[in-house]
Amino acid sequence: GGYASGPIAKMEMLNEIGRFIMQGGSRRSAIYASLSLEHADIDRFLEIKNWHTIKVGGTDKTLAELKEADFNCRAPLDMTNISVNYGTKWLCDYWNTGDYGEVFLKNCEQALSTSEPGFSFNFFDQEQETLRNACTEITSEDDSDVCNLGSINLSRIENIYEFSDVVNLATKFLVCGTLRADLPYQKVYQIREKNRRLGLGLMGIHEWLVQRGSGYEVTSELHKWLTIYRSVSRATANSFSGKLCVSTPIATCAIAPTGSIGILAGTTTGIEPIFAVAYKRRYLKGTRWHHQIVIDGAGQDLIERYGVDPDTLETALHLANDYEKRIKFQADIQDYVDQGISSTINIPKWGSDKNNPDTVKPFADCLASYAHRLRGFTVYADGSRGGQPLTPVPYQEARKKTGEVFEESIEYLDVCELIQRGGSCGQ
Repeated sequence: GGYASGPIAKMEMLNEIGRFIMQGGSRRSAIYASLSLEHADIDRFLEIKNWHTIKVGGTDKTLAELKEADFNCRAPLDMTNISVNYGTKWLCDYWNTGDYGEVFLKNCEQALSTSEPGFSFNFFDQEQETLRNACTEITSEDDSDVCNLGSINLSRIENIYEFSDVVNLATKFLVCGTLRADLPYQKVYQIREKNRRLGLGLMGIHEWLVQRGSGYEVTSELHKWLTIYRSVSRATANSFSGKLCVSTPIATCAIAPTGSIGILAGTTTGIEPIFAVAYKRRYLKGTRWHHQIVIDGAGQDLIERYGVDPDTLETALHLANDYEKRIKFQADIQDYVDQGISSTINIPKWGSDKNNPDTVKPFADCLASYAHRLRGFTVYADGSRGGQPLTPVPYQEARKKTGEVFEESIEYLDVCELIQRGGSCGQ
């Protein structure tokens, strides 16, 4: 008798471990989990982050409402990024019949409404590469794999000859890193020796396009630069590892999100368009929410260096109404990347004119048509997570209020106060 608890229980266990592991003084562990669309538990997995439907016992509130008021309120898999795995059979069935199935359609509905699960695409010779890091730019089929990541700031490179030299040197640098870096346990050393996985990435792509007066699209010139990126990184990895008498890297390219290092470099991050030229940044101070108006550093640089009109600059928020343009851009770059790209597409709030039950099927049709050219895909629906820190504001308004701090009327409440009961709260 009895039954196996299955993979979702294991995901929840790891999620809770991650809740109590601190990184950098506050941030929790970065965790990724995925499940095949063919798994018996897929229906439960698809809706596990639909916190709006989960009622909290003894109250009239949903888990999503508690999460909105108290970001630290516990919720299923709230410390974990999740995706559904799609393999070769799914792709061939779609190509043969035009039918992507109910799981894919439901996946799209959940992503558009709650922002998860995402999509993991692993086809043909890459079908077993279902493992990812939390940001999903690293792809692997080996437990305990490791990848040496580094990113090139495309916006600071003057011409294609310099770019070729930089790709060459950066690849050599990453190969050397695989010889020197300390690793946590023996199996990681063994897998590194087997794969010697490199993840040379790019950032500043949107700024590079703005420099040339281009919109957010992969232009013919960018295609040429990306050809250099792919071919030189591969050729250098092969030749340099041979000179060092070490194993040849199994992969060389992966584009990370570069959030922090993009800010340090003063440029746009990864393949992303700039989020907004100006925005309201929300943060908690004591028990009160505060916000301040901020002009994005990279955005201000685009205005000052290149004379960009802040009202016409294509931002993630402007492009939120044109998801196919974002999907196509990611697919065009993925053609040159042998691992993954960490990118999240902003979309309007669920229930709005541009994102509602009637838009799910057109979105699914579009995404399915590009799936064979992607390794993964995620969206963020505006307002789908409690404690959303950034909200765009007009640039001219931001100029008048930059640096001012405002106290909001909303007070932070502990989850125990919200549900007004003791138990685990110790009351």
